[in-house]
Amino acid sequence: MRILVLGGDGYLGGPTAMHFAKKGHEVAIADNLSKRFWEAELGVAPLFHIPPLPKRARAWNESGEKQIKVFVGDIAHNHRFAYSIFEDFRPEAVIHYAEQPSAPYSMWSRLHAVNTQVNNVAGTLNVLFAMRKFTPDAHLIKLGTMGEYGTPNIDIEEGWINIEHNGRKDRMLFPKQPGSFYHLSKVHDSHNIEFACRVWGIRSTDLNQGVVYGTDTNETELHSDLITSFHYDHVFGTALNRFATQAVAGIPLTVYGTGGQKRGFLNIKDTLACVELAALNPAKPGEFRVFNQFTETFSVMDLAERVKRAGESLGLSVKIENHPNPRVEKEEHHYNPKNTSLMSLGLKPHYLSDDFVRGMVKKILSAKESIDHHVVHPTITWKQN
Repeated sequence: MRILVLGGDGYLGGPTAMHFAKKGHEVAIADNLSKRFWEAELGVAPLFHIPPLPKRARAWNESGEKQIKVFVGDIAHNHRFAYSIFEDFRPEAVIHYAEQPSAPYSMWSRLHAVNTQVNNVAGTLNVLFAMRKFTPDAHLIKLGTMGEYGTPNIDIEEGWINIEHNGRKDRMLFPKQPGSFYHLSKVHDSHNIEFACRVWGIRSTDLNQGVVYGTDTNETELHSDLITSFHYDHVFGTALNRFATQAVAGIPLTVYGTGGQKRGFLNIKDTLACVELAALNPAKPGEFRVFNQFTETFSVMDLAERVKRAGESLGLSVKIENHPNPRVEKEEHHYNPKNTSLMSLGLKPHYLSDDFVRGMVKKILSAKESIDHHVVHPTITWKQN
């Protein structure tokens, strides 16, 4: 297939593009490099240096694998750039990662909330119009998030729910309770894409993804310039990354609130497998299909305790501290999301093991001197003073 990866310089975009190229597909990536600007704006950086996109692309294209084509530009603010990619490359599958990915960033200020929503919602709308004009039969695989659902007091279905009200029945999009302006932008994306499917006949799979962990894939290990990012800061870093880095740095693990918040998680290798399963088993014309993309659920405290065990097994002294929660969220709640669709397509999960966490801590130990202690503790709060 001809596969276009939007956001191809990102944590998931780079590994995804290489994964499909390795399988023999014709791959192109597009990115405006804005994540690197946002990092500079915040004064944060991945723990391990990520080479510039041209150098990463060159390392891949000189590796003897199938070449990856690179487009640099902004799909959110320049619809002509988006149109030119679709007209030139004519993708059969579009994997859309090109969005501002951080809830804290979106809650930083009015400006950052607006930038997040414009970047994410307008970018997706430009993609939809480009698809309608140039590739109406292409399959859009959009990275959503489990955070769109929030934590309702009912089981979470995969995107849709059958309801009965006043004696009548219908199948409707599952109600959403997003927890930040970032998560709201993803809800708006979902509604816009569903509308385009229903009205224009676009085909789309919305992958409501849990929190991804890990950096190593078969492709990133081929060359040092092909590594993907590991963020541990309070804006772009995940709880697991932050805890593992704190353990190495000798900083108490900062559990927000009680630590009872539950979320879905998956290994980066499973992300690549899920996207591939979606691409090889496309939605039908006019279908807006939703897969909940996670393999396990953990509470924040579960993760902290796993990191504590791993660190102590390596001779580290690890403490856990409860920190006032900068977010507005339920800390103890029902959480039972369904994830049967990808399993039925053949996903074989990599589950989070103590050995994996121990290996993660060991890898961070190799870069201990690069840890910036100033970017770990949260400074962005949901309720402004």
